[in-house]
Amino acid sequence: MAKQTYQKPKGTADLLPGESLKWHYVEETARLLFSDYQYNEIRTPIFESFEVFSRTSGDTSDVVTKEMYDFYDKGERRMALRPEGTAGVVRAFVENKLFGPEYQKPYKAFYIGPMFRYERPQAGRMRQFHQIGVEAFGSESPALDAEVIAMVIDFFQTLGITNLKVAVNSLGDAESRQNYRDALIAYLQPHFEELSADSKVRLEKNPLRVLDSKDAKDQEIVANAPSILDYLSDDAQNRWDKLQTYLEALGVEYEVDASVVRGLDYYNHTIFEVMTQSKVLGHGWTTIAGGGRYNGLVEELGGPELPGIGFGIGLERLMLLLENEGAALPQPAPLDVYVANQGEDTDVVALQMVQAIRSFGYSADRDYSDRKLKGQFKTADREHARYIIVIGERELEEQSANLKNMTTGQENKVKLAELYTNLPAYLEEAVTDEEGDVENEAH
Repeated sequence: MAKQTYQKPKGTADLLPGESLKWHYVEETARLLFSDYQYNEIRTPIFESFEVFSRTSGDTSDVVTKEMYDFYDKGERRMALRPEGTAGVVRAFVENKLFGPEYQKPYKAFYIGPMFRYERPQAGRMRQFHQIGVEAFGSESPALDAEVIAMVIDFFQTLGITNLKVAVNSLGDAESRQNYRDALIAYLQPHFEELSADSKVRLEKNPLRVLDSKDAKDQEIVANAPSILDYLSDDAQNRWDKLQTYLEALGVEYEVDASVVRGLDYYNHTIFEVMTQSKVLGHGWTTIAGGGRYNGLVEELGGPELPGIGFGIGLERLMLLLENEGAALPQPAPLDVYVANQGEDTDVVALQMVQAIRSFGYSADRDYSDRKLKGQFKTADREHARYIIVIGERELEEQSANLKNMTTGQENKVKLAELYTNLPAYLEEAVTDEEGDVENEAH
């Protein structure tokens, strides 16, 4: 009977050693950079009550109607795997009363982790995908909007991505949106029969969603739709003007694009996308980060009426881009010391030696398959070991070991007691010799 084999679920990926090192580098770059802007990491559950997402994303959004991984747990509670990061962060902000007077405003947080959406898998778009995102609560200032946009650009440029385009739009305030909603309905109504089935539903419930349709015919129709920027209230227009002043003061190059909308109901005022051109992501300009300002979301989840702003970055797409652009991503570090041993009773000493080496902060490895020294030396080469320590029966009898520098070929016999207590001195001496040799060659 054939053995049963198993495969990962469709739309997921195994992140293997080597690749995970590159992901860690990108994530750590985000952690370090965001901390410069006073954002601290928050970690929320991978699953939440279904209502956390349905209340915040909107009943008409694709996220809720088509893509949510939701289920009933054993207590008959309806739960959902998180499809995006903002709602969970807002829930944690409210539940932990992070809006209290003892906390600095705006309250700044970032998250890194997996999200889940049931959609057709394609390059850089998975059913389990990963996001880096930030949220800032408690400030209405358009200066904060400009800083958030500058921060995401700073992050991409730090990673070596320079071919960037920033598209900015305003969805205005409630008055602006109501005025625009009426105008948009008046424009779309004569085209009702030509719209896709999804857009027909959206036109009734939330016509701004039609602008976000991926249907080719819908896109043709909305291409000539009125612009929301022509319907901004005086307050919203003033805010929009200030944002552009701040972006220009920071030297942020941007384009005003009235067609940019976010796919979730809670956005207002500033929304933006950061795009780049790369064949690996498709033709033309492709979005690699998107975000904006939202009001009412904190209140929707039981907190006070506080504004927020944030953005999200898809890690899968970002990693594809970095690999394709030849960005400087880390490779596995070479092994510092390989301990090779042969002969009766040397096994214990080899085990003690690798632990002693690690205690000094160096990486160390050894053989665990009882192979001959030749096979162990091949492994040391494959692991790009900088040094080999060889312990045979004769060395054990003399309580010594051979230390070989794999770059220069230089070998020294050293007492085991010296290696246990003073290994760094021997390795640093070898490093100094290497540097001297390189310097002599240069001259």
